[in-house]
Amino acid sequence: MNKLSLSVPLSLLCLSAFSTEATTYITAKAMLDVNNGKLISTPLIQIDNGVITQVSTGNLPTLQQGDEHIQLPELTIMPGLMDMHVHLTSDPTVPRSDRIGQSIPRQAIKAAYFAQKTLNAGFTTVRNVGAQGYSVIAVRDGINAGDIIGPRIWAAGPSLGVTGGHCDNNRLPPEMKYTAEGVADGPWAVRAKVRENIKYGANAIKFCATGGVFSKGTKVGIQQYSLEEMTAIVDEAHMRGLTVAAHAHGTSGITAAIKAGVDSVEHVSFVDDEAIKLAKKHGTWFSMDIYNTEYTLTYGEQNGVAQENLEKERQVSKKQRDSFRRAVDAGVNMVFGTDAAIYPHGDNAKQFSRMVEFGMSPLQAIQSATINSAKLLKVEDKLGQLKVGFAADIIAVKGNPLNDVTLLENVSFVMKAGTVY
Repeated sequence: MNKLSLSVPLSLLCLSAFSTEATTYITAKAMLDVNNGKLISTPLIQIDNGVITQVSTGNLPTLQQGDEHIQLPELTIMPGLMDMHVHLTSDPTVPRSDRIGQSIPRQAIKAAYFAQKTLNAGFTTVRNVGAQGYSVIAVRDGINAGDIIGPRIWAAGPSLGVTGGHCDNNRLPPEMKYTAEGVADGPWAVRAKVRENIKYGANAIKFCATGGVFSKGTKVGIQQYSLEEMTAIVDEAHMRGLTVAAHAHGTSGITAAIKAGVDSVEHVSFVDDEAIKLAKKHGTWFSMDIYNTEYTLTYGEQNGVAQENLEKERQVSKKQRDSFRRAVDAGVNMVFGTDAAIYPHGDNAKQFSRMVEFGMSPLQAIQSATINSAKLLKVEDKLGQLKVGFAADIIAVKGNPLNDVTLLENVSFVMKAGTVY
């Protein structure tokens, strides 16, 4: 019989992960029910084969030979967090001009490193919305095979975009004749690109509906793909059972993406009342990265971000936060998406406090990163809650995050699928 107490500092758990085929029990000071915001005292969770098989309160486990009892007497447990907009291959401290010379294998190694940092920060599931060379798909498969450590990953493969648009690479001279691998123009060409991404393992699709902050020579709010092209992308992906994310800062691009049937719109900087009404009508999810602007405007210049991109960030930042508040007040579906890579991976939870500052309750912010994100991914019956039949993705913090959401920036305990890290 093994008895593991985690009421002391968790330094040992930083050295290695462990799992067992025997039953694992977790007891804690409290458990947050993310559905209703109730804090439940003295929970007992039973875990078998990585799945929660029993949840009760006020009890102690009856241990059999080989069982584990994880005791967290000073901590509050809750579901693992989910970030719906990350780029694991990208490092904000490396100038974009230097990234051009990075090979796909080098990017995959970066992604593996950042994946582990992200998991250790309490994010047990992420959606990687764009990476070169199917690199993050390889990382995802390596995590699933147990070769490396990281969160569950929904990986989109290369982002689709128009020639010369935000998802192309406009930093090289014309004589090099370089086009980003996700570029496709026209309804049938974009369908073919979706099929190619799926062929090489994508389990999500992302396209660029408008210009962006960090691309060269694009205007943030200007629509790029036509409604016809967007509809073809969404139709092809949905026919194959994949969800679709649309990068869209500008109003017309946001509106067209919603009309095309996307599952989520990313950034949503310049939104109007029509787009908000359409999002509510269609049940579209908004994923709005309202923290990273602070990092960019503070550290961007020393990290080699070009003045063109810094100026675009200044144009977007306040507008996006105003749009966030309006979307929250209107009751639009919202998920947690940070654009991690624009700021350091592992700092994902710093966005929670900004979401509260700009209109959400702490519970709404937490729900965006748990039950809402699970709904977007269509796994709400498996992830995002601590319930029987759900994956044992569990984190713990000291205190009540409903009273102080910044507690989520210092996660003390991380379990994914019954394995403790």
